[in-house]
Amino acid sequence: MSGEPDPIKIGQSQAGLPQVGLTERAAKRIAEILKDEPASSVLRVAVTGGGCSGFQYDFCFDDSCAEDDLVIERAGATVVIDPVSLDFLKGAEIDFVEEMIGAAFKIKNPNATASCGCGTSFSV
Repeated sequence: MSGEPDPIKIGQSQAGLPQVGLTERAAKRIAEILKDEPASSVLRVAVTGGGCSGFQYDFCFDDSCAEDDLVIERAGATVVIDPVSLDFLKGAEIDFVEEMIGAAFKIKNPNATASCGCGTSFSV
């Protein structure tokens, strides 16, 4: 383990959708990135078709949230996930890792049955 406390599981959305964890390390990095963006900006995490394993994670800035988005707030960071993507991400944990080859957001997804070597695409 990294010595970091377990990620906070954020409360369920109004629709009772499953939870997604966000580590303190990821929240701090997101907050750092967002401070250079407009004040209303959030990080949107989505799952799209594609990649070498069938699905891929997409990270982008957004300036709005839909009513049915899951909103995760921690340490000054706001992450939103749409309901379709949430079906693929239920029980997942969003982390930020720094390795010799670089730094990146990583999603530990218990629903993925396989993933590619780069870690950005997966299958279910």
